[in-house]
Amino acid sequence: MKRFISSALAHGLGWQLIGTLLGAGLITGIRALMGLSVTDRFFFTEPAWVLGGFIGAISFLFGSGVTSDWMKWARGIDTPEHHEDHHSGWEKYVNVSLDHKVIGIQYTIVALALISIGGLFALIFRTELAASQLQFLTTDMKLFGQNGPQLYNTLMSLHGMIMIVSILLGISGIINYVVPLLLGAQDMAFPRLNAFSFWIAVPGAVLLLSSLFLGGFDTGWTGYPPLSARAPVGMQMFFLGVFVAGWSSILGALNVIVTVLRMRAKGMTAMRMPIFVWAAIATSLIALTATQFIGLSFQLVMFQRLFGMGFFDPAKGGNPVLFQHLFWFYSHPAVYVFILPGLGVISELLPVFVRKPLFGYRWIAMSSLGIALVGFVVWAHHMFTSGMNEYLRVPFMYSTLLVAIPTGVKFFSWVATIWNGKITTPTPMLFVLGGIVVFLMGGLSGPPNAIVSTDLHLHDTYFIVGHFHDTIFGGFVFPFFAALYYWFPKATGRRMNETLGKLHFWLMTPAFFVLTFGMMYIGLLGMRRRIVDYDPALGIDSTHLVLTIAGYLIGLSVVIFIYNFFNSIKNGEKAEGNVWNSRSPEWQVPSPMPVHNYDQPFEVISEPYDYGLEGGSPYVKFSEPESGKHQ
Repeated sequence: MKRFISSALAHGLGWQLIGTLLGAGLITGIRALMGLSVTDRFFFTEPAWVLGGFIGAISFLFGSGVTSDWMKWARGIDTPEHHEDHHSGWEKYVNVSLDHKVIGIQYTIVALALISIGGLFALIFRTELAASQLQFLTTDMKLFGQNGPQLYNTLMSLHGMIMIVSILLGISGIINYVVPLLLGAQDMAFPRLNAFSFWIAVPGAVLLLSSLFLGGFDTGWTGYPPLSARAPVGMQMFFLGVFVAGWSSILGALNVIVTVLRMRAKGMTAMRMPIFVWAAIATSLIALTATQFIGLSFQLVMFQRLFGMGFFDPAKGGNPVLFQHLFWFYSHPAVYVFILPGLGVISELLPVFVRKPLFGYRWIAMSSLGIALVGFVVWAHHMFTSGMNEYLRVPFMYSTLLVAIPTGVKFFSWVATIWNGKITTPTPMLFVLGGIVVFLMGGLSGPPNAIVSTDLHLHDTYFIVGHFHDTIFGGFVFPFFAALYYWFPKATGRRMNETLGKLHFWLMTPAFFVLTFGMMYIGLLGMRRRIVDYDPALGIDSTHLVLTIAGYLIGLSVVIFIYNFFNSIKNGEKAEGNVWNSRSPEWQVPSPMPVHNYDQPFEVISEPYDYGLEGGSPYVKFSEPESGKHQ
């Protein structure tokens, strides 16, 4: 406990609390001097909470020590270009590190924590929906200053955004850990910026979760005005948390792009890069250029609430539809931020377990960039029912359908790669295959939402919820688990338990199909999304009960994974040698990965996925060390 209290994480959280109180106290004192009210039912007024939250986030960064090197540099004190970690064991993960591998694991652990919290929220409101009429979230109950239906709205809204933030952090975890290893680099291009990108996400997540205790909000994860303009103060914490966490995506994306452009190994031309690196580049281009739009849209609502500005208030000349344009200009490309790394994981792992070259490598690489490009011209299909000008519907319908082309390229490549392959199915491969099938279901259920005539009927029904979960689980969650099982031995030197891994897969996959197909079924029957109760006359009580049971089975499977993950760190089977018989460079060196990745540089001498070819050359050739001992 003493070691945790002295850690950067504990210091940061402590300073965030102090900074929040100081910032809120400053506004409270100014309002008192001006003769304005200084308290509301959440002790401070809304302006005090907002400034306090912002100052608290900045205080976290200074308190954690992630800015220390920059502060020394500003004072003229020399700082080393890079340093070894001064901590060992679990302590390195609660302290500031410049090692991209440690930072990748930090991202991953926080992502798993948020997935657990968001999943718990889903199970709570899913239990309420198991039968019609209010069960336990009743109007009589009070918790966190909210009655049952209000708490349902808050949990449902937070579930959505917490899961989205956790996915973004999980993506950053995989990219941070894997990309430098695949490129042959010792670290990311900007190690200090890399650490800053992680640590700024932590106070953002704290602010996001704090909204639950400050009255919550009832807008869903989208935060649409006018609802968001009059929601409780928890709405502001939601906006501020996403705004702060957004910087993690922007700065991390910049780092990835520079790393890929400037730090590739000798001989690694663009068309010899591992396919996951192409996915990381496409993802980073979207995150770098689009994330500011969701930050801007949320910031404008914050200012409307704080200063009476009328950006989205028709009475003051504003337009609430403008918010939707700004929000979805990021939030639909963000879907591809979620899924492109997952699709990259599928393409990276598939040849390893099929023992065949990846079919259509160049087409897959270009399709990632194609998805990223087309993703910027599809946002308005979310607004077919919003009162948008009708003449815009058809162009956006066609542009949305156009995304199916580069996505279809990946599917055809995967099928061609699998065809006549020597398939083995360890746990990572099971999740790869599961991801392909689940994402296919998301893709097939997508065109009805892109076509105007059907979307007008399906919009805001549970059909959309089912489609979205298929897309995200198939595009990210299944590949995320595949990546964790696959690279876990590289990170820890031990393997995760295969029996528990397969139990995780076979519990989660059928239950997930039941959940999403059931959602789409009740959506076609007219079940609206984001409601706490439904009409018993719909006759869907039994379906909701089955969906709730499926949700609990998914939750149980994740609990099994988390146990397997942490237990295997100490007790897992030792991973010796090239565990998966992979051509990838990181598997040609001992596990866990050495501190500086590669003691000897390597040169790329052939194609990355030439599996199963007679007389084939290895992908990389390591330079001989000075001692004469080959690495």
